[in-house]
Amino acid sequence: MLPLVIDTGRGKLSSAVDLREADGRHALSALVPEADVFVQGYRPGALAARGFGPHDVARMRPGIVYASLSAYGHDGPWAGRRGFDSLVQTASGLNAAEAEAFAAREPKPLPAQVLDHATGYLLAFAVMAALHRRATQGGSWHVRVSLAQTGYWLRGLGRLDGMECPDPGFDEVGDRLEETPSGFGRLTAVRHAAEMSETPSYWARMSVPLGTHAPVWPRPGAL
Repeated sequence: MLPLVIDTGRGKLSSAVDLREADGRHALSALVPEADVFVQGYRPGALAARGFGPHDVARMRPGIVYASLSAYGHDGPWAGRRGFDSLVQTASGLNAAEAEAFAAREPKPLPAQVLDHATGYLLAFAVMAALHRRATQGGSWHVRVSLAQTGYWLRGLGRLDGMECPDPGFDEVGDRLEETPSGFGRLTAVRHAAEMSETPSYWARMSVPLGTHAPVWPRPGAL
């Protein structure tokens, strides 16, 4: 978990609330009316049981885009199961296909958490599409994606055999890395893909431990 927090925490505030407690539910309820997008990655129905399902949030904030990500989909016999990328790779046959491609006797995981990354990109695209629809048509919108659905789509694209894609070492990607301070000490990470002279890219906030910030929206102009 910690490497993921460090890797994906740049540019974000980090708050933590416990929805099992009244104070936590109150804190989240206070944030919703000022939000444009509400993203959650729990099992279907989990947040609805705490009063924050898509219909609940739309009542608190008409016009919200509510984005749901699950492991195995929002319908069907596996909808209520917990899961993450590696488990869904196994359940969807990706690990067996990798083993076949490499003539391995044991299941072989993909070299990256492709379901996490691809589903995240699809989720972001769907949220932008929903925001456009809200701007042109009005209303509140619910976006739903799942790791299993992404795996099904990726498997349907086919496979190229005989590809060699070794993981690069630090020396090979050194010109694409940058070192910055963070809440975890000095952080070496991939820099922005594009560099523009007039509008240089940067992170206004660096990665920090979970729960560093209070669960309130920052004042205008504050970092």
